[in-house]
Amino acid sequence: MKNRVLKTISMLILIAVFFYLTFAYQAFGKTSRKTTQTKPSQSVTSQKKGQPPKETLAPSSPKDPLQCDAQSAVLMDGLTGEILYQQNPDLRIPPASFVKVVTLYVIFDAIRAGKIKMDDMVTVSEKAWRSAYKTDSSAMYIKVGERVKVEDLIKGVAIASGNDACIVLAEHLAGSEEVFVSNMNEKAKALGMNDSQFKNSHGLAAEGQYVTAMNMAILARRYIEDHPQALALHSATEFEYNGIKQGNRNLLLYKNIGVDGLKTGYIKESGYHLVATAKREGQRMIAVVMGCDKMKKRAPEAQKLLEHGFKNFSTVEAVKKGASFVPLKVKRGKLDQVSLTASETGWVTVPKGKENLVSAVPQLPESATAPIQKGQVLAKVLVQKEGKTVKEINLLASSDIEKSLIPPWPVLVGGVAGLLILCLIVLWFFRRPQRKKL
Repeated sequence: MKNRVLKTISMLILIAVFFYLTFAYQAFGKTSRKTTQTKPSQSVTSQKKGQPPKETLAPSSPKDPLQCDAQSAVLMDGLTGEILYQQNPDLRIPPASFVKVVTLYVIFDAIRAGKIKMDDMVTVSEKAWRSAYKTDSSAMYIKVGERVKVEDLIKGVAIASGNDACIVLAEHLAGSEEVFVSNMNEKAKALGMNDSQFKNSHGLAAEGQYVTAMNMAILARRYIEDHPQALALHSATEFEYNGIKQGNRNLLLYKNIGVDGLKTGYIKESGYHLVATAKREGQRMIAVVMGCDKMKKRAPEAQKLLEHGFKNFSTVEAVKKGASFVPLKVKRGKLDQVSLTASETGWVTVPKGKENLVSAVPQLPESATAPIQKGQVLAKVLVQKEGKTVKEINLLASSDIEKSLIPPWPVLVGGVAGLLILCLIVLWFFRRPQRKKL
């Protein structure tokens, strides 16, 4: 009877050890994966891909000492997208040559995608040539049938504001200006310019064509971010082609105050416009003034906005792109830790004197489980201003880590212990005293 009980206990122990060795490793792996999962980082302003961040709007009133002598005005921090001043920001106004910023945006996108090249030679159509002779029309002064390099046409748009160059570029990329304009409107929607509509590639008066100062600030910021090389053209003060030299109409370029763009505009239906951008000591400001009644007003009004931004606000780099953070522990990997790097730069706008109220707070899980791929999102860092989170930045794995074939130590210890118990039971079974036969 005693031997039967011992055999039963032995079998139960063997079954328990078997189940432990079979399922413990899987259960451990599932638990590890569950505890290391992190949600992808998202900006607090939760925007769809391709959309600009939601701006923090600054109040304005008729008594504001910064009141601009224009129909509409906006001042934006060019690095954070935060609005620092606004005056009738959503007023729809015919854009005039502001349209050319969208035209160049689409062209630079096409060059980057390999659809066209800077050294492509393009034939000037009669439609493009005739556009230079319309009322209030600025031009590059190219001739019908002339072959012109794309690079020169871009300069003709950015510096001389040539309407003829716009049409030549549009026809070269899209086959017709009408198709190109459709691409322009698609681009504008993708950028979040939901209060704009374009009818041509150059900006001459057209029914139903409008833009707002807020949308122009959004456009300028994204244009500079995506195609920073364009500023070398927009900051040029003169352009010569076919023996005709033309100066850039952005008078702020001649003042040595950090201005390196971006575009002027005028048609009699809307008045005088200027979107100006300047960079000083790591800061970038974007000022938009629309609807000035005199040409001599737009530059001083834009400069007034820029100076207000630089004087009263600081742009703090809370997190630098590629910055390293504390290594994260790795389970079940060939390496036991992985370095983390920031996926982007975290900028924050604050009033002067409050720079120390900006902080970066890492949010790290206890560990990650191999395999891990380089660039995989493993954690995040919260960018905070005065204790409030204004942005979340992903922390990425800096290297690949393969899964280890050796199981974790708890499983190894459990397996060894189970084998020892099994050996002891077997040893006891065979060395137990034999019952004597009667």
